Amino acid sequence: MNAPAGLEAYGFLPAMRAALDAQGSAQAIPARVTAVHKERYALVCDRGACYGRLKSAVYFNGGAQEFPTTGDFVLIQHNDLGDSMITQTLPRRSFFARKNPTLGEGEQAVAANFDSVFIMQSLNHDLNPKRLERYLTLAWQSGAVPVVMLTKADLAASHEVHLHEIMRVAAGVDVFAVSAKTGFGLDALSGYLRPGNTIVLLGSSGVGKSSFVNALAGGEIMAVNEIRADDSKGRHTTTHRQLIRLDSGVMIIDTPGMRELGMLDVAAGLSESFADVEQYFPLCRFSDCSHTLEPGCAVKAAIDSGELPASRYESYQKLQRESQYAAGQASYLKLKQQRFTEIAKMNKAAQKSGGKRGMSKGD
Repeated sequence: MNAPAGLEAYGFLPAMRAALDAQGSAQAIPARVTAVHKERYALVCDRGACYGRLKSAVYFNGGAQEFPTTGDFVLIQHNDLGDSMITQTLPRRSFFARKNPTLGEGEQAVAANFDSVFIMQSLNHDLNPKRLERYLTLAWQSGAVPVVMLTKADLAASHEVHLHEIMRVAAGVDVFAVSAKTGFGLDALSGYLRPGNTIVLLGSSGVGKSSFVNALAGGEIMAVNEIRADDSKGRHTTTHRQLIRLDSGVMIIDTPGMRELGMLDVAAGLSESFADVEQYFPLCRFSDCSHTLEPGCAVKAAIDSGELPASRYESYQKLQRESQYAAGQASYLKLKQQRFTEIAKMNKAAQKSGGKRGMSKGD
């Protein structure tokens, strides 16, 4: 595993290094996570590429550190002869997560420390405005700038029709129609493809993420699978999240195709993604309007006049309900984890005192 000299080539800003130097962390050096393989992490640091594992005392047994994900900057105790030890996850400037599809609760970290989220849908069977609304909400919540990529423009008889449809859903977001096969539309992305920028790619399996990365790289750096002609679906080419640095200096975080995209607590993301809906709320006669039966409701008036599509408000309500449920579930899980942590501390204290907490010699 070879890497350009210096972690700055992977987006580590001089100000971040200065902050670490001020802390005086002499035994640890910064690194960036380029891939996660279960308990083992692929890393790159000033000394080159290496692998690392989490320090158990820091990350487990009630540890307060966030588990690293692809794109995270971490501190490591470097080991020239084997796996390095990851001792700290540094503060994130952006973070994308979804509801854990395996456990059905909690969050699954997807990527961290990126500048833009390229939400990819292909101009064939994959085009799905409802799914796009979910992606946009989570992307806004992440703290980065969402961008919509309509891929495989070479397959669409008239991509302009789809472009206008998606622009209505993605109000305030740049929408591009591109073709990795012909190169159509790629030049328009130059404002986002600046050296040092990190971009995370999100989309379903078969949407063309790997072909898109190859087109940006100007060569075949990722395997591409064929898709089925009847439904435009394919196998996951990417099996794990990985950060790839192109020769241009742009970094891409590629992710496996997501069949499920469950909501977390995304109040801020909803406000950004559905600004066309929430703009009517202050215009209602009553400040606590539920937008159902109250007189003087601006939302109902906008829907009745056709100014606001009813489907947009229905999507907003659905995602809001999911977000509120996730927020309540997160609070419960946090309290549950705090209780487990307290029990673990009590047991540890009992072991140190000989296992006779609260008992006298005469008992």
